[in-house]
Amino acid sequence: MYQYNEQDQTLIEERVKEFRGQTQRFLTGELGADQFRALRLMNGLYVQTHAPMLRVAVPYGLLSSKQLRKLASVARDYDRGYCHFTTRQNVQYNWPALERVPDLLAELATVQMHAIQTSGNCLRNTTSDHLAGICRDEIEDPRPYCEIIRQWTTLHPEFAFLPRKFKIAVSGATHDRAAVQLHDIGIYLVKNNAGEIGYQILVGGGLGRTPIIGQTIRPFLEKQHLLSYLEAILRIYNLFGRRDNKYKARIKILVKETGLEKFKAMVEQEWERIRDHMVLSEQRIAEMKAHFAPPSYETLSDNDPSFAKHLTGDLNFAKWVKYNTVDHKVNGYQAVYISLKAPDSPPGDITAEQLEAIADLADQYSFGEVRSSHRQNLVLADVKQTDLFTVWQKLDAIKLATPNIGTVTDIICCPGLDFCSLANASSISVARELNSRLDDMDYIHDIGDIKINMSGCMNGCAHQSVGHIGILGVDKHGEEWYQITLGGSSENEAAIGERLGPAVAKDQITTAVTDILDVYVQQRLEDEAFLQTVKRVGLEPFRERVYANH
Repeated sequence: MYQYNEQDQTLIEERVKEFRGQTQRFLTGELGADQFRALRLMNGLYVQTHAPMLRVAVPYGLLSSKQLRKLASVARDYDRGYCHFTTRQNVQYNWPALERVPDLLAELATVQMHAIQTSGNCLRNTTSDHLAGICRDEIEDPRPYCEIIRQWTTLHPEFAFLPRKFKIAVSGATHDRAAVQLHDIGIYLVKNNAGEIGYQILVGGGLGRTPIIGQTIRPFLEKQHLLSYLEAILRIYNLFGRRDNKYKARIKILVKETGLEKFKAMVEQEWERIRDHMVLSEQRIAEMKAHFAPPSYETLSDNDPSFAKHLTGDLNFAKWVKYNTVDHKVNGYQAVYISLKAPDSPPGDITAEQLEAIADLADQYSFGEVRSSHRQNLVLADVKQTDLFTVWQKLDAIKLATPNIGTVTDIICCPGLDFCSLANASSISVARELNSRLDDMDYIHDIGDIKINMSGCMNGCAHQSVGHIGILGVDKHGEEWYQITLGGSSENEAAIGERLGPAVAKDQITTAVTDILDVYVQQRLEDEAFLQTVKRVGLEPFRERVYANH
């Protein structure tokens, strides 16, 4: 993984020093609340319902074991013993004391971590495929380009105060695991007809109040022009994005109202002006790739006898392997999903003790690295097949071996009304109730890949618009209600879910979801996935069942 140089380290240490002074001035009354608001947001600090919330950047979801241990100690010393992984692969602390946040940031800086640009109207954390570098469908590892983008976006002087927040995602595989089409700028590594690898650039995607799927603005862009083309897009957005209405300030609205062709013409004109002055050299790319060189894999077989014996001898282990591991591009290795969706835990939450245990597992079995996914789980990317049984046992001992990746209980969930000051309705309690109702693992596994995404407000932090089943919390006269959408997807065939009907009361939402699942089981053809059934039969059978008694 990328290692900070002296310049990188100095930057984050100076930022901590700067924010320490700003915080002290606020606490002594020298800075007003409005003045401090802009400063704290630039350092990832929000004011939530109960306490400040600090969002920590995890660039493209990659963490070292040393960083995991620091996250654990911070959770223990500055929070309430846990933290939360988000849909942007970041980490959030929900209970830090404001006056101690500078000390917290200083601790993070010792392991090359920070909270710069994790909030506010700026260029946010660049996200990517959590299986980058190891998946069999990869065209090229996207992480070197993610790091190049990270360095370009960090404290960019022209884009510190954009009309609205701005998000970029990069994928190097044929299967989109990074929701690329739902970002302000999406980037796919692709091959042209000559076999050359470059970028397909998408623009104008986004979720929230007005979910829109991004459109291709450049089908193929040569590698040397990556930064200049991104710069051109950002310049046009910065010039013409609306600042009078925050609900219409995202680039997706600008592209929609301007029209893709006109927007592209403006971008191309700006790009022609700057492209020769921002060339990304082959040397720079090669230097960055060296930071992501493959580890020292052993020469192994995919048919280890002891692994096969454990598979046939332990049904629980076999189930975990089926759902929580994935094929690796190197024979004899598997990627292991660590589910943060245990039935009795809020989705995405993890304790300090669990973080430390995972750090130990990473050091022992996965070259000292861990990844976070946009579905709020973790990944040990490089586990030997011969070690899987031991890893499973150790994960099971710390309640991190729930075999539910890609199932209906692998729920994306925002903090909701329990923590967030913006939320209209609860999320965590509803997720817990759903998990409790769907506690039959045989049933869960039988119905296959169904993604539930649930947000407590229109900001859509949990991507409810693109859930197979989307749940959105709304406020009706002080009561919590939930709108349901079906048919969304954030993968290759990205789609915005269609609203099923009127909102459902909180005490009825779990039954509504189980009704939807029952209709699917009744209507599906053999081996037909949930999205295929919804597309084939339409919403009406689901609508009739859910609203039959309303």
